[in-house]
Amino acid sequence: MHTTDATGHFVQDRHWDRPWKRSFADVSGHERRLRPGRRRLHTATVGLLIAATLLSHGCNISGRPQRTLAHQATLDANCPPEGARMPAKELAKVSLPPYVIEPPDILLIDALRVVPKPPFRIQSFDTLQVIVEGTLLEQPINGLYVVEPGGMLDLGPSYGKVMVGGQSLEEAQDAVFRNLKRILRDPQVSLTLAQAAGQQQIAGEHLVGPDGTINLGTYGNVYVTGMTLAEAKEAIETHLSKSLDAPLVSVDVFSYNSKVYYVITEGAGNGDNVARFPVTGNETVLDAIASINGISRVSSKDIWIARPAPSGMGCDQVLPVDIEAIMKGGSTATNYQLLPGDRVFIGQDPWIAFNGVIDKVIGPFERIFGFGLIGAQTVQTFNRMPFGFNPNTFCWVAREVYGAENPKWLLFRAWMLTDAPVWLRDLYATHGEEFAAWIHDKPLVKAGLRVIMDMVIEAHAARRGLAETTNR
Repeated sequence: MHTTDATGHFVQDRHWDRPWKRSFADVSGHERRLRPGRRRLHTATVGLLIAATLLSHGCNISGRPQRTLAHQATLDANCPPEGARMPAKELAKVSLPPYVIEPPDILLIDALRVVPKPPFRIQSFDTLQVIVEGTLLEQPINGLYVVEPGGMLDLGPSYGKVMVGGQSLEEAQDAVFRNLKRILRDPQVSLTLAQAAGQQQIAGEHLVGPDGTINLGTYGNVYVTGMTLAEAKEAIETHLSKSLDAPLVSVDVFSYNSKVYYVITEGAGNGDNVARFPVTGNETVLDAIASINGISRVSSKDIWIARPAPSGMGCDQVLPVDIEAIMKGGSTATNYQLLPGDRVFIGQDPWIAFNGVIDKVIGPFERIFGFGLIGAQTVQTFNRMPFGFNPNTFCWVAREVYGAENPKWLLFRAWMLTDAPVWLRDLYATHGEEFAAWIHDKPLVKAGLRVIMDMVIEAHAARRGLAETTNR
């Protein structure tokens, strides 16, 4: 390392030509005396890191996507101009087209008419309505009775059970009459079908499966994907007519699971968050912001809607949103009505994103330097203990005066680390190595220092001996 003198000539800096042997205090002193050239080097290094960061990220930390390719695709698709397809917004909403069923929607089906085709045979779990006149006074027969799994019809404890499984309604009515004739004088029996067992499998909630069908139990599966509710109703009735006589059902959507919009929050380098919400036909941008509990700390007010076009058309839209005007001024101009498939994109705060990029780049270097500093501090802590972690460090002057082979320099070092004044210890730690190098070729100075150090060692040994005697 070299610097320049007042005349502009290079001069050698002796502090940078020796191996690094300074203590932690010496290092701190060096940092305070950092050369201007070194400062310029640090500034240049930081500048290079920032430049490399910006180049690696394309200098594009936030903002709406580039529209060049999408605009060309729009032109190629011969799309109508923006004015001809103005999007709906708050206070000017439009009704969505008829709902198209897709997986994983849940349909609610109600069986209004389920009558098996003749010849009808009673089966288990069919519900029969039985009305009998002339019964016992306190045990009437008038109500709905479910056929048991074995085909038996239970009329109560006084009348017993009658086998009706596999019989027609007329045959079952005659069997009930014969059974009651044994108990009653002149019973009058009426037996009709109240509900077929198959109706229980039709009515209820039905999930549209991945194959696009709904399961109707013993009646099989019906394909409903891509149909409106009216078309699905017709398809279900057509399928049931193979087994039922003029079936009639009602179909509605129990859960709208296939038509959704997305709210994408850019995470400023910490990963983007994507939330998915069902479309019911009335949501606006403000509803979407409310559904994620507002704009987060890492987000900016740069918001837009990315609206996809049908496959192959290329007429997608990007609708900018003025969220401050919507929230603060009650503006409805950009509070658009959301449609299925819309992406509400909330951009990140550019400064927080830039800070995240810088942290990502310099983080590994901070960890490396931090580990090195912790290690240096640990070594210096041990070196301040008697004889230290490395007995060849810290006491450079005493080792120069006595020589490395004479153990007296270790005794002087022990005094310096334990009993010497704090100001002298800090001064020794800061300038001791430089002073030892200066007296290397000055024997008279070393001889004078040796006399003083001998006196210090003798006084230190005397105090330690007195202290040991007192302790005994």
